[in-house]
Amino acid sequence: MLRTQISLSTWMQERSMKWLVLLGLVSISECIVKIPLRRVKTMRKTLSEKNMLNNFPKEHAYRLSQISFRGSNLTIHPLRNTKDLVYLGNITIGTPPQKFQVVFDTGSSDLWVPSDFCAIQACSIHARFRHLQSSTFRPTSKTFSITYGCGTVKGIVVHDTVRIGDLVSTDQPFGLSTAEYGFKRIPFDGVLGLNYPNISYSGAIPIFDKLKNEGAISEPVFAFYLSKDGQEGSVVMFGGVDHRYYKGEINWVPLIQAGNWMVHMDRISIERKVIACSGGCHAIVDTGTAFIKGPKSLVDNMQKLIGARPRGSKYCVSCSAVNTLPTIIFTINRINYPVPGRAYIIKDSRGRCYTTFKENQLSPSTEIWILGEVFLRLYFSVFDRGNDRIGLAQAV
Repeated sequence: MLRTQISLSTWMQERSMKWLVLLGLVSISECIVKIPLRRVKTMRKTLSEKNMLNNFPKEHAYRLSQISFRGSNLTIHPLRNTKDLVYLGNITIGTPPQKFQVVFDTGSSDLWVPSDFCAIQACSIHARFRHLQSSTFRPTSKTFSITYGCGTVKGIVVHDTVRIGDLVSTDQPFGLSTAEYGFKRIPFDGVLGLNYPNISYSGAIPIFDKLKNEGAISEPVFAFYLSKDGQEGSVVMFGGVDHRYYKGEINWVPLIQAGNWMVHMDRISIERKVIACSGGCHAIVDTGTAFIKGPKSLVDNMQKLIGARPRGSKYCVSCSAVNTLPTIIFTINRINYPVPGRAYIIKDSRGRCYTTFKENQLSPSTEIWILGEVFLRLYFSVFDRGNDRIGLAQAV
C-alpha cells in the first residue's frame, strides 16, 4: 500500500488558504456553530394545517421498551463533566487506535481532530492525529472550514477507522485541522457533530449517519444524560434509551423541519408572566453549548427580572440568594419545563455566583433560543432521527 506522506506534503504546500480575521477570543461557552437559516414552511405549520399536530407523537412513537432493555443493541458511552461547562467523551481513530477527547455536539455535523501537521499552539497542546502511524488512513483533496462562536477551524478531509466505544465506523470521513484560531484554552481535542448531514461544512457523512446506514445502530436515535455539579455518570447512548436515566414519560416534540435539532417553543415565563417568546419562537437543543442563549434585549430583561447585576461580561447574583431566585419556565409543545435558580446559577473559581443566560450569536428575524447544558442537565434528551423529533423527560 502506497504511503501518503509525499502526496499530503505536496498538496499542503500547493494549497493556499484564506484565513479569517477574528476579533478576539471568547470562552468555550461561546463555541456554537453559526448555521445559515432560511425561511421555509415548517413541519409544525404543515402538521397544524392538516390538523395532525396533536396526533403526531402518538402515531410516530417508538415502542421504547423494545429498544431499551439491557440486552439490546444499545451503546452507552461515558462522558466526563468538566465544571458543568463541557462534557467530554473519548473516541479513537486509526489503526492502531489513537485516543481523542471530543465534545459530542448536536449543534454541528462534522467530526474533526487536530492533525500532526498543524503547527499552531492551539493544536500543539492537544492530542494530534499522526496519520503515518495508521495503516488504515486514506487522504482526500477536500478542504473544510468551520466557524464557531469562539473561533475557526480549517483543514483537510481524510478517511480512517473511528471507534465510539464498541461502535466502529471503517473508512469514516472526518476533518484533520491544519489551523485552529480561538481554541487555545479549551479542554477538548476536537468535536464530534451529531446534527443532520445537510449542515456539514466538510460535506462528509456524519459518523452517526454512517453507522445508521450500515446497521451498526439498532434504532436511529441517540440520547444524553448530563450529570450535575461536576459529578460523574454523564453518558451519551446510541441505538436506544436506558430508562434508568429519567423519570416519568418522554415528551416528544416534532422538529420545525428535518435537518436541524430545532423545535417550536410556546413561551418563557416567570410566575405565570410571559417574559420572552410571547408569540412562540424557535429553540435549538444543543449539547455543545454550555448556557441558555437568546436575543440580547430579552436576555437583558431576564437578568433584570432575577436581580442579576453586570460585572464585566457576566451577570452576578448574591450566592446567598440563589435558593430564593424565581424559577424560569420554558413551555415546549404545551409541556412546562421549569429551570430553578440553583440550576441557572454557576459559582466561578473566585466564589462568585453568576447567571447562565447569554446573548446568542445568531441574528435572524425569527426569535431563537439555544437550550444548552444548563437546560439539559435537568432534562434527559432523546434525538430521534427516524421520526425527526426530540424527546425530553425529567432526568434522575
